[in-house]
Amino acid sequence: MDMLNFRSDTQTLPTEEMLDAMRHAELGDDVFGEDPTVNKLQDMAARMLGKEAALLVISGTMGNLVSLMTHADGLGGEVIVDSEAHVFYYEGGGMCSIAGWTPMPVRSHAGMLDPDEVAAAIRKPDVHYPTARLLCLENTHNRSGGRVVPLDLHKRLCAVAHERGLAVHLDGARIFNAAIAAGVSAADYAADCDSVQFCLSKSLSCPLGSVIVGTRDFIERAKFHRKRVGGGMRQAGVIAAAGIVALTKMIDRLADDHANAKLLARGASDIPGLSVDMASVETNMVNIDHTGTGLSTDEVVDKLKAAGVLVSPRPPRAIRMVTSRHTGRAEVEEAVARMRSALG
Repeated sequence: MDMLNFRSDTQTLPTEEMLDAMRHAELGDDVFGEDPTVNKLQDMAARMLGKEAALLVISGTMGNLVSLMTHADGLGGEVIVDSEAHVFYYEGGGMCSIAGWTPMPVRSHAGMLDPDEVAAAIRKPDVHYPTARLLCLENTHNRSGGRVVPLDLHKRLCAVAHERGLAVHLDGARIFNAAIAAGVSAADYAADCDSVQFCLSKSLSCPLGSVIVGTRDFIERAKFHRKRVGGGMRQAGVIAAAGIVALTKMIDRLADDHANAKLLARGASDIPGLSVDMASVETNMVNIDHTGTGLSTDEVVDKLKAAGVLVSPRPPRAIRMVTSRHTGRAEVEEAVARMRSALG
């Protein structure tokens, strides 16, 4: 029995075109700025997001960390952050222990921050408090199930920060999913942000890699912090070559993943014991509540694995399934059939 892997879009494998591009990439030493393929990718990414410059890093976590370190520049301070944000929840506390920030978590409403609540969290200068200097945003929002922060809300949040002297960093790991779903460009989201990181290694199907974009000055300072965390890469064109293919060939097809996620959500919601908030399925993620089965999350995950369907746990009441180019309509329909049998 073939396993159907819906754990994450991080499970995607590079396309044949990517592998060919990696094999034939023109290479140089990126630490000296002499890898032409890296330079081409960085120039392309900066143009696509409407920024002056870009920097290739190994992962989204590194991209967020290097961006936070660059904004801190040794001073740190307080960062206003969604309490459900990936950078706060899943990145090993690097914002505190490495970048030197003190987080001020703000409650998330199904992946959305309230501008008034963000404003209230930005305290006036006081000798007792760290100085608020940065707002971190996330789009799409992972823990809410890939929700898309609407562009008008995004702009209001950025305005709240800038009016109070804070910079804005956007964890745009899946920013192209957000843009496709919202019917806007990624540059529209990036316009009001001081820095953005996005991933090449999720539904864009690269084997690894993320990109930070910002002003030329910001990216020059980010290079130093990338080096500090061990990210001085040499012939990194083998990574960048796949990224170039991703940015030219893989973005428009994200709409297929979104359609398949809705198909999956409808199918799962028809299985006794499972339920899905259909309004929350906006991109390629589906959070499925399994409360009605009477099983624990681990029990549901194990039963589905035995049936050949790999999912991610979201204890205590849910599992998550993510569509990608490897899980098209046929795979979704087969997964739903196996789930029905496993949980029946």
